[in-house]
Amino acid sequence: MHLYSILSFMYYCFLFLVFYLAMLYSDYTGYPFPTAPPVDPFAKIRVDDCGKTKGCFRYGKPGCNAETCDYFLSYRRIGADVEFELSADTDGWVAVGFSSDKKMGGDDVMACVHDDNGRVRIQHFYNVGQWAKEIQRNPARDEEGVFENNRVTCRFKRPVYVPREETIVDLHLSWYYLFAWGPAIQGSITRHDIDSPPVSERVVSIYKYEDIFMPSAAYQTFSSPFCLLLIVALTFYLLMGTP
Repeated sequence: MHLYSILSFMYYCFLFLVFYLAMLYSDYTGYPFPTAPPVDPFAKIRVDDCGKTKGCFRYGKPGCNAETCDYFLSYRRIGADVEFELSADTDGWVAVGFSSDKKMGGDDVMACVHDDNGRVRIQHFYNVGQWAKEIQRNPARDEEGVFENNRVTCRFKRPVYVPREETIVDLHLSWYYLFAWGPAIQGSITRHDIDSPPVSERVVSIYKYEDIFMPSAAYQTFSSPFCLLLIVALTFYLLMGTP
């Protein structure tokens, strides 16, 4: 028994010596702590592709881009999907609705919502009259979103063709696009920022790429025919003088 104890002790000493020498003559640095995988940054929206390889809608100041427009949307076909990019000057939500007319009601809506945890989630809604009802079946995939510089920006795909359902439209058909954005409370959308959100002038086809600009209300004042006529009349009056 005594001999067995001595042999056991010598065996463990031998193992310790082997381990020590391996540590001494190797580049062993220990086991690293696990780290989270790197997060890919949100790729900025390219506007120089607008009208070429994707369709774009810009609402705001003339010459604005995806980072400065009040509202921006782009779309492009990728295989059996359509990729959408949305951005708006808001800390709440930005959305696009697909409608058979230019009015709110009975519309398929995709919204990017900034929640209280700083995340941007893509949600699916259906407009019931003036109320947006969230739909659990969400056709979005490959979702990305970011909240930076007081802007909600997102990118996602959804299939061109979907099984027939009232709340999800087939994008291979042409629809009016409804553009909206507004505040959110605890990750839930509230009423849009402006009373009459912009709407595409005509139905939009995903097979046709255009770059369409729509001036916001602040830049529409002097573009209407009535205002132009008024300016001309006032100028003529000032030049001619009063009798």
